[in-house]
Amino acid sequence: MLTDIIKQAWSALLRNRTRSFLTMLGIVWGIATVTLLLAYGSSFRQILSGGFAAFGKGAVIVWPQQTSEQPGGQRAGKVVRLEEADVDMIKANATLVKHVCLESTQFLSIAYGDRQASTAIRGVCPEYGDMRNEIPSDGRWINAGDMVERRRVAFIGGKMREKLFSGRPAVGETVLIKGVRFTVIGVMDRKIQLSDYFTSDDESVWIPYSAAADMWDARYAQVMVFEPVAPQFEKQATDQVRTAIATRQQFSATDPQAFQIYGRAEEKPIIDGITLGLQGLLLFVGALTLGIGGVGVMNIMLVSVDERIREIGLRRALGARKRHITLQFLAETLMIMVLGGLLGIAVSYLVAAAVGTVPLMGPLFEDESGKADIHLHISFATVMISALVLLIVGVISGLVPALKASKLDPVEALRYE
Repeated sequence: MLTDIIKQAWSALLRNRTRSFLTMLGIVWGIATVTLLLAYGSSFRQILSGGFAAFGKGAVIVWPQQTSEQPGGQRAGKVVRLEEADVDMIKANATLVKHVCLESTQFLSIAYGDRQASTAIRGVCPEYGDMRNEIPSDGRWINAGDMVERRRVAFIGGKMREKLFSGRPAVGETVLIKGVRFTVIGVMDRKIQLSDYFTSDDESVWIPYSAAADMWDARYAQVMVFEPVAPQFEKQATDQVRTAIATRQQFSATDPQAFQIYGRAEEKPIIDGITLGLQGLLLFVGALTLGIGGVGVMNIMLVSVDERIREIGLRRALGARKRHITLQFLAETLMIMVLGGLLGIAVSYLVAAAVGTVPLMGPLFEDESGKADIHLHISFATVMISALVLLIVGVISGLVPALKASKLDPVEALRYE
């Protein structure tokens, strides 16, 4: 039964090849538009989310400020200072904190040969690299031995590496930081990040916290960095950090002015809202374009019904039921949609291959690698969503002429001239 309907639908399309092909073009354009827009939206979301995730998937930054409350007779306006004892307190009491680290930063000169730059020299602990997503492209990150032995070693950001070394290998070379010799142990590729503090990671230099303490007064850190055991526990972990520091330094843990805290929990809903909203808008625009093609198919099928009224009457007289007529015209519509859909997806692959990448954040970050630009990669999920939209539009477009054909009176249809 189904095979016969498909054969009859194919024969009907072949009888009007030119009209069927021209009708199909609207579907080809529509499905290609849906697929390419979905691919664009998916890549845009991936790049934007990656730009914020580059900061560190779970990193939370704590800036100490001044108290505004007076608990237990303590004066308001007390300056909060972060030191190693606070880290010990957090490790002992904050069960939802995975890593915690002090960071002491100074803007100093760094030189290699006759090249020199001024940037943020950041004294940190070994765990900092994992928290802040500082991934070596060559060499290694700071380790526990560097901290214990107070080694004068440095890890360099991607843009700073280009400034000092151009295309030369940097690992193993000696740089001067404020006139003191440091050995480069690792470098990082260019990092596309949409949030930072002090300066971008691309232009930063990291050294062990113990080595930083030998160069300047690092007893009190500018910031503290910690990471919760899982992103969903960020708020609870932050409360534990507040309580631990407040208990040791004797001020109210609920004092809103004691710290300024920045984590990803606040920005994630905003990023998701922007990216999902854009994807939804692009899907709507693509579906609208495909819908216009569907209207064209509907009109052609309505014309086909008018042209085949006598044929419909004859089929009914020979015993065909209403559902048979409905399925016949619905099958013809869906065949046009499916063939047009297959051609449209093939066109979208060709366009994606021809376009390659679309500039997005590459020019902003002066990055020519393409990793910060839109890549029109058509995934299986994108094709499936496009196919679902096509099916919905096809059924809606086919039902109107199919129902019209099935409701024709057989006697009147046979008399139709």
